[in-house]
Amino acid sequence: MDWLSDLARTFFDGSAMLAVLPQLLTTGLVNTLVISVSATLIGVVLGMVLAVMGISTTRWLRLPARIYTDVFRGLPAILTILLIGQGFAGVARDVFGPSPYPLGILALSLISSAYIGEIFRAGIQSVDRGQLEACRALGMSYATGMRQVVVPQGIRRVLPALVNQFIAIVKDSSLVYFLGLLVTEREIFRVAQDAAVLNGNLSPLVLAGVFYLAITVPLTHLVNHFDNRFRTGRRTATAPASGLDEVDEVDGTPIALTRGSNT
Repeated sequence: MDWLSDLARTFFDGSAMLAVLPQLLTTGLVNTLVISVSATLIGVVLGMVLAVMGISTTRWLRLPARIYTDVFRGLPAILTILLIGQGFAGVARDVFGPSPYPLGILALSLISSAYIGEIFRAGIQSVDRGQLEACRALGMSYATGMRQVVVPQGIRRVLPALVNQFIAIVKDSSLVYFLGLLVTEREIFRVAQDAAVLNGNLSPLVLAGVFYLAITVPLTHLVNHFDNRFRTGRRTATAPASGLDEVDEVDGTPIALTRGSNT
């Protein structure tokens, strides 16, 4: 059937895929990971600041954090990227040169920080208030108790959500191509798109999709693993001499399960 062969040539042309594969590996994949990891790291730092401001009892700290979060979560990602990438192009040219690459990372960082800030805030507020009260009873200051006890517990609880946010950033990194990246700065989607336009074939885009799946699918399963472990805990066997059958570890806290009596 002709239409099946046409579809195969359009989407699964092996020669077109092999031709673009080296560029996808050496240029596209590298730049996608650089953009995504950089935006995530900056977003984590800014997000923690936003989370601390968001739970502050001081109104003049809470209000700017709320406005920032609402704005960058409410705007479409592509609109933010274009506003940052084109609006600050003149200023960035004096600092970074003609490349819009840093502005793309900055735009994604601002977007991710708004989401990560909410993730951190929810995680911190999920920790029982008695934890902080116990810290104060032990003579710790509010800042010390938050830094050493409450915040670490909150971060651990939101690790799956943070990985999910990184997956979203990986996919949003494809939008940076709207800024007109240099040839050596193209990410996965731009490399595949250029090859598809040049060859008049969509197979490079299909291969780009495979690359994105190779990044996101394992991370998705990792999220599910972390989520199941944090929700259900982990059971480990103990020595018979201990008088216990096993230990149930929930959120990192060992809870002893006593041995049942035999009658």
